[in-house]
Amino acid sequence: MNSLPARSETVGFVGLGAMGLPMAGHLAKAGFDVLAWNRGRAPLDAAVAAGCRAAGRPAEVAAGARTVVTMLPDLPQVRAVLAGPDGLLAGTDPAASDQAMNTLVVMGTVSPVAVRSLAEELRPRGVTVLDAPVSGGVTGARDATLSIMAGGARDAVERVRPYLTAMGSTVRRMGDTGAGSLAKACNQLVVAGTLVALSEAVVLGESGGLDPATLLQVLAGGLASSEVLTQKRHHLADSDFTPSGPARYLHKDLGFVLDSATDTHVELPLSTTVARLYAAVDDRGFGDLDNSVVLRLLREGNGPELPGRPRHTTPKD
Repeated sequence: MNSLPARSETVGFVGLGAMGLPMAGHLAKAGFDVLAWNRGRAPLDAAVAAGCRAAGRPAEVAAGARTVVTMLPDLPQVRAVLAGPDGLLAGTDPAASDQAMNTLVVMGTVSPVAVRSLAEELRPRGVTVLDAPVSGGVTGARDATLSIMAGGARDAVERVRPYLTAMGSTVRRMGDTGAGSLAKACNQLVVAGTLVALSEAVVLGESGGLDPATLLQVLAGGLASSEVLTQKRHHLADSDFTPSGPARYLHKDLGFVLDSATDTHVELPLSTTVARLYAAVDDRGFGDLDNSVVLRLLREGNGPELPGRPRHTTPKD
């Protein structure tokens, strides 16, 4: 097993959104030299204020950091920052820099099938791809309490573990590349299924005259309690769908669940139904609202009748 990197070693970070910005800040706080890039300038300025260094383009990140982390919505966005004369791959020439990127850590939620394909594509370029999606949302990113599910060769995961532990409280290697994303797909299935079950419980309770807030309080005190209920209780009780996690991302993630089921030849009837509901959420223009907005969908029409495989789309960053 290779030795662990020194805390002063440079790590690249691309994607300073609501989660990526605090994650990069935690890396800097842990003592790492963080070389960051973001499409928008304001988050990059905030990262510099948190102790990171700013790069002018992705290629500069790849030329200056052996390990580069991306925290982007999906693989199309990762591929976009890899490609072109300013992309990450343009900075990986060992002749130009002995510090060039040789490990790419994909921390957004992506397709397990597609990230394995990306790893095969980049292997001849001398770049090892690891997937390390997270669970815990914006709160977990802010508090460095994320649960991180890593996929990749054991020695490669161990090389980047110090970076991951700076951003999360739980870091587990799940298997080879793609295994982390498969674990995240399982996580998202449970989250979405629980949200639908809670929403149906509210609709059923309301139909019999129960107060949603009182009902959810009782559920939280018994076997029906869950972290999903804890975090989404006020959304469901107050019909407050101000986004903490946009529904369109859960719609996207459920597409990965179904893709993985197809790839491994398993039947997931609950997943198919839940994915159909979130496809309808997006179709009705609710995708930017909180993922608990499925309650609104059920209230308005008791759910869609959409035959066949649910459609899923990739959001833009």
